[in-house]
Amino acid sequence: MSVAPFDHPFLAALLSEPQAAALFSAGLELAAMLSFEQALARAQEDEGLLPPGAGAAIATALEAFRPDGAALALATRRDGLPSVELVRQLRLQAGKGLGDHVHLGATRQDVIDTGLVLRLVQLVVQLEAALGKVLAHLARLGQRDGAVRLMGRTRMQRALPITATDKLVAWARPLLRQRERLGALKPDLLVVQFGGAAGTLDQLGARGPAVRARLAARLGLGDPGDAWHTGRDGLATFAGWLATTSGLLGKIGADICIMTQNEVGEMTLTEDGGSSAMPHKANPVAAEILVTLARFTATLASGMSHALVHENERSGAAWTLEWMLLPQIAVATAAALARADELLAGATFTASKTG
Repeated sequence: MSVAPFDHPFLAALLSEPQAAALFSAGLELAAMLSFEQALARAQEDEGLLPPGAGAAIATALEAFRPDGAALALATRRDGLPSVELVRQLRLQAGKGLGDHVHLGATRQDVIDTGLVLRLVQLVVQLEAALGKVLAHLARLGQRDGAVRLMGRTRMQRALPITATDKLVAWARPLLRQRERLGALKPDLLVVQFGGAAGTLDQLGARGPAVRARLAARLGLGDPGDAWHTGRDGLATFAGWLATTSGLLGKIGADICIMTQNEVGEMTLTEDGGSSAMPHKANPVAAEILVTLARFTATLASGMSHALVHENERSGAAWTLEWMLLPQIAVATAAALARADELLAGATFTASKTG
């Protein structure tokens, strides 16, 4: 058993989602931070803070950058973050005459936070597409199996007869609301972070807001109008969305676990798990994993609330906690959507055996 099942050589196939996991890899994180520095240099040249041509020259020079990973690891242990050493290496890469202009007016948190948001842009696109696939499966099941008679159950006991449509509507409507909520989250989530040492852009003076706007435009992000380095509500709200989505999928998984029981027989699945000791068994593995991932993300989401508590103008402790929690919530939710896609693609409602 590994420390992180998302990176385990075979547990990852069950509990992770490769595309989402890749977004939190060190390679893509460094690439996103490099994009920040290149865009910042160009934005500052546009605003007249760098000599003509300097921003473009810096961006070109940094294209060939190859990080010294060992030095980054040692510096992270010392400084509590990798970006101090990263900026040092980038300045060396830019060379004499240009290096002093790299990272002008920014703080290391600007690099890391904006680098995260650049990857969240890709994650949100992936989540929207995956959620759409799950909803399409539910609609297809409704068209094909909607009239199948089931037994409604309250408090785990038989209640009144229902149809598959009733069940599907109860599954789909909250997910439709989640799709709308994700769209509403994006303007506050997918924004640049650029505040300088204390969030005031003091080194850039009156031109600071204009540089931030240009930087945001170059990166394809929104301009929040100020620094949010200690206001982590956008990320905490997003973590809540992830956990809620996973929880709604967990409800579907829990229902399917019951519906596929031999004594109930209200659903069949094309892909079931086998048993080494009981060959006759067909285990609803994907449904069970939806329940597991729902409980996992719910646990981590509470930690993201703790990560809101930043002391004064920057907190190392709260920020580091966020690094540990958010990637796991995101990858687990992406995995839940993938497992739900697989599960529902092979699901068929059958008339209840119990009523």
